Amino acid sequence: QVQLVESGGGLVQAGGSLKLSCAASARTFSTLRMGWFRQAAGKEHEFVAAISRMGRNTDYVDSVKGRFTISRDNIKNMVYLQMNSLKPEDTAVYYCAADSRGNGLGRKQSEYDYWGQGTQVTVSS
Repeated sequence: QVQLVESGGGLVQAGGSLKLSCAASARTFSTLRMGWFRQAAGKEHEFVAAISRMGRNTDYVDSVKGRFTISRDNIKNMVYLQMNSLKPEDTAVYYCAADSRGNGLGRKQSEYDYWGQGTQVTVSS
């Protein structure tokens, strides 16, 4: 069983930055591939970013490429999402997700076994 706890959300002005953190309780964190998803009000979950088990490979939705960076620390059992140049359309609840089964990078919700409770990010214009 893996528990995920996100933190770091908040209110920021457009153009600002936030860094989200996700703490994982897992004995073998380095065997989990990780991802970030988001859900804006009235919309479906959207893939944001993914990172492979050892952190060598990453993937991003086109709308955040060049602005967001996903990273992980397998010693501290943490995954991060650095968000720069934030836009009002980035406003959403952001979720951390973990997958113990697949390989490579996952973009689909169904590929992930475990989810955090979410952290709200609000970007004002």
